[in-house]
This record gives sequence, C-alpha cells and structure tokens, in this order.
Amino acid sequence: MRYRVRHLTEYLYGAPVTLCYNMAHLLPRDTHNQRCLSRRIAVTPTPVYQTEGVDYFGNPTFYFSVQEPHKKLAIDVECYFEIEQNDLSNQLTLHDLSCAELRALIQASQSPELRMVKEYTLDSVHIHRSKELGEYARRCFTDDTPVLQACMDFTHQIFEEFTFDPAATSVSTPPEQVLKDKRGVCQDFAHLAIACIRSLGLPARYMSGYLETLPPPGQEKLVGADASHAWFAVFIPDLGWVEFDPTNDLMPNEQHIVTAWGRDYADVTPLQGVIFDGGDSQALNVSVDVQRV
Repeated sequence: MRYRVRHLTEYLYGAPVTLCYNMAHLLPRDTHNQRCLSRRIAVTPTPVYQTEGVDYFGNPTFYFSVQEPHKKLAIDVECYFEIEQNDLSNQLTLHDLSCAELRALIQASQSPELRMVKEYTLDSVHIHRSKELGEYARRCFTDDTPVLQACMDFTHQIFEEFTFDPAATSVSTPPEQVLKDKRGVCQDFAHLAIACIRSLGLPARYMSGYLETLPPPGQEKLVGADASHAWFAVFIPDLGWVEFDPTNDLMPNEQHIVTAWGRDYADVTPLQGVIFDGGDSQALNVSVDVQRV
C-alpha cells in the first residue's frame, strides 16, 4: 500500500516573534515494513538555518531558525510511503513466551539488546510506574499468560472501558488521572498502557505517527480530517517490537504510519523550541491528510 501524507502546522501569534529556534519530529522513518519514497519540508518564513539529524532513538529530526519578525509560522511536510502488510495472524498463536519469562529475561539482561531494552521499563517524563497502575493491568498480565495475548487483551480492555474525549485531558495529564476519569485521546491511552505495563516490569515504548481514517459508506473524506496518532509497542525477543493500538482495539498494520518512537510523548513532540516576543497569546492549527495513492 502506498500513501501520501501532508502535515501542515501553523502558529499564529498575537505580536511579532522576532526570533525562534525549533526542532521537529515530522519527518518519516523507515521500519521493517515501511519505506519512505520521498519527502519535502517547507518552513515559512524562510529559515536562515536548517539542518536534518537523528536523535538518540534513531528518529529523523529537523532543526531550523527563523530570524525575521513574523506573526505566523507554517511548517508544511509532505511524504510518500510504501507500507507492506504484516502477517499478524500467526504471532498470537505461535509465540507463547509468558509474561513471567519475559520479565526474567529483562531483569537478567544477558545481551546488549536486552540491556538497551531495559530503559523502556523505567520512568520517563510523562510516565511514572505505580502499584495502582500495575494492579489495573495485572488481570491480563498473569505470570503464565503469553505476552502477546496479554497485550491484546489489555488493548481490548482499554478500548472497552475508556471513552474517547478530546476535551478531557491535556498533554501533561498523568496516566493515573486518565485511569480515574476513564476518558482521553490516543496519546492518553498509549501513555496509560505503557505506564501499566512498565509497572509490571515489562518493556513498552511510545509510538507516534499517522492513521488512515476512512469515512462512513457513501460519504467523501474531508480534507484535513486526519490527525496525528499514538499507540504503544512491547518488546518480544525473536520478534522485536510488536505494536498495539488501544484507541482502535487492534494490532497496527498497513494503515498505521510511523514517524517516531521513544519513552513517551516528550521524546517525540512534533514541534518544540524557543520563541522571543510574540505577545501573550498564540493559536495553533494542525491539518493532516493521509491519502492512498
């Protein structure tokens, strides 16, 4: 399957910004089943400096600096992808590594790969382990339950018990509050799942990207109707990182497009930086289109 993704980000300021420095996690990365065919990024006003790089997690980064007064900043990214379908049907039935066995492997960390994975069992900026979070997931992650089946059951549990509500949370809402209110968005459900799984001593990481959304039968797809998406992945020896989407109760396949991954949202924020001046107010507009080509 091939896709075209356009992600337009616009900041509108109450007064001119005289100088800004920014880092973006908006460029695509290649994965085992995803390949970027082409990409384009345009910033308005034109930066005096821009460069691409790679962060600690291997995610592509884009740095730029605008040094002329502006009341509007626009970052327009267009990418083309080719995604191969994963054969997920055999993973759940054939891989029977239990939760207790994976926990023991991670604790022993007898290989460089497992030692690197261990950091995904620890606390991070937005995720802190707790007994309460661990208890919420424990009924799925019993010691003798296969890890993949436990993750799928837990994905379904979040999907059934939580309500998608964009007004219920903010970027900084902790998983404990999401668990209490049973409301949030994809980022909250990913953070909650990761926090619960880490609280049980298992490795989980945050996945950021896009999801192709399809309109109801008979209706046209609206321009700009798509959005950035978040889900989580759990490390399984021999398989690597296996992904789960609690917002949609499924294992991501060819409709999920990965841009970055890390310990939580703070590692893969789409755009972050410093501005000088700009007044007391600013507005953010984001438009995302995911189209099959």
